[in-house]
Amino acid sequence: MYLSNIELFYIPQDYFAGNKIVITGDEFKHLTNVMRRKQGDEVYITGGEGKIYKCVLETVVKKQAVAVILETTFYINENPGLIFCLPLLQNADRLEFAFEKCIELGITNFIFFEAERSYRKGDKSERWLKIAAAAMKQSLRSFMPGINYKKSIAEIAKLEGGKILFDQNADAGFGDLLKSNKKEDLFPAGKNYYFIFGPEGGLSDRELEHLKDSSKYKLTGNRLRAETAVITAASLVTIIQ
Repeated sequence: MYLSNIELFYIPQDYFAGNKIVITGDEFKHLTNVMRRKQGDEVYITGGEGKIYKCVLETVVKKQAVAVILETTFYINENPGLIFCLPLLQNADRLEFAFEKCIELGITNFIFFEAERSYRKGDKSERWLKIAAAAMKQSLRSFMPGINYKKSIAEIAKLEGGKILFDQNADAGFGDLLKSNKKEDLFPAGKNYYFIFGPEGGLSDRELEHLKDSSKYKLTGNRLRAETAVITAASLVTIIQ
C-alpha cells in the first residue's frame, strides 16, 4: 500500500480490540472538527508499532469513533539500535526542531540529557512525546519514537553499547566513514549505538573524560550549531545502505 497525501492518526495500542480501533481525545477532535470525517469515511491509523492500518469509520458519536481495520501495511525499523543523545539547549525551539527533523528522517530512539553547560534543566518528556507523535504522523512513519531522560553524560557513558561522539576537533570525518562502509557493518543489528552531541559551548573536560573510549568524528570542516549538527548526522546515517 503506497501512502501519499493522507492524514495519519496515532492511536496507542491500548485502544485496539481485534480488528477495531477506538478513537478518542485529541485525535477524535482532529478527526471530526478539523478533518470533518464521518461514518463510512476511510481513515489511516498507526499504533506506533510499525504498522499503518487502512480503516473505515464504523461509528462516530459525541466523544469517540470506532474504526474497522480493512488492510494492514507492515514497515521495518531501519534504525532500531541508533540512539540520538540530545543535550538540553538554551533555545528550546531549536532543540525541538532538530528532534522533529530526526524523526522525519527515521531516527526512532532518543535520550535527552543535561550537560554541564546546558542552560535549561528538567525532564519535558510529556511535551517531547507530543512532538514525536506529530512528527511521526506528518512524515507518514509508523514507529513511535522511544524517549528517555538522563541527568548527566555520565549516565549515558554507563549504558551498554557503542558510543559515537561528534567533536569538531576530531581527525576522522563521519561522512568519510559512511562512504567507505556499509551500514550493517558499521552498526550491526542487536547492538545499541549512542550518537552523542554537545550543547552550546561543547562538553566540559569532565564530561569528555567519561567518553574517553568513544569513537570521535567531525561532521564538517566548519563549526555547526548544535541543532544543525544533530540534523546533519541524522541525514547522513539514515541515507546510507
